[in-house]
Amino acid sequence: MLADKVAMATIAVKDLAAARKFYEGTLHLQKSGPGDSEVSIYKSGSSTIIVYQSQYAGTNKATAATWSAGDELDSIVRDLRNAGVKFEHYDLPGSHRDGDIHVFGDFKAAWFKDPDGNILHVNNG
Repeated sequence: MLADKVAMATIAVKDLAAARKFYEGTLHLQKSGPGDSEVSIYKSGSSTIIVYQSQYAGTNKATAATWSAGDELDSIVRDLRNAGVKFEHYDLPGSHRDGDIHVFGDFKAAWFKDPDGNILHVNNG
């Protein structure tokens, strides 16, 4: 039914102006579509990310969006850190950390939060 349909990330935020500064300025996502005073639409590769204003923002305690960075993971993590992003550090079974990157054998991943506390993830997948 949905296997051949495109999915998108939908991320709730409390302060859309702060979110726009983060998603556009820090993550360098490009606006796509008109948006309005309560919604911003972004393109990321061939995916769409919807950022919308909601009173429930920041209540999700799990990953809200993931980017597969391939071989660019290390440089992307470095660039985000240089842009002021603080990375999350977790005690995860079967992993160790190399700086801000969690290493699970050949798989590497890093997690960080947006201004509302939404958990975002970048990996080498």
